[in-house]
Amino acid sequence: MAEKTSAKKAVQTFGRKKTAVAVAYTTEGKGMIRVNGQPLELVEPEILRTKVQEPLLLPGKQRFAGIDVRVRVRGGGYTAQIYAIRQAIAKAVVAWNQKYVDEATKKEIKDLLVEYDRSLLVADPRRCEPKKFGGRGARARFQKSYR
Repeated sequence: MAEKTSAKKAVQTFGRKKTAVAVAYTTEGKGMIRVNGQPLELVEPEILRTKVQEPLLLPGKQRFAGIDVRVRVRGGGYTAQIYAIRQAIAKAVVAWNQKYVDEATKKEIKDLLVEYDRSLLVADPRRCEPKKFGGRGARARFQKSYR
């Protein structure tokens, strides 16, 4: 007979910005956070590294001591990917606290993140407007000539 193993504690969340999509898979662990297999400290571009660390620094690193977060990100450009990653991580922490800790802790973290920056939990709905005929872009028209 096969032994019955306890269900693994895990939460999966996603973050979006323009065409970039980041999926965060959160499990019990030692506080390791990886993006596409690399540690969070090696995320490029270096200037936007602090943006990725915001959802960790606001609630405090002690909240991440017992969880591992693995993030996969695809699509979009550098900046869009960074914003998708930070949203996925922020949503992962909130979802983990709701599912495995308690509702009060979840509400405290969620309020803290929303007060700092709403885009940490709520996706930005803006998208690139498609090009139309009669011009070189979405809104610009070709110059009109009368002669």
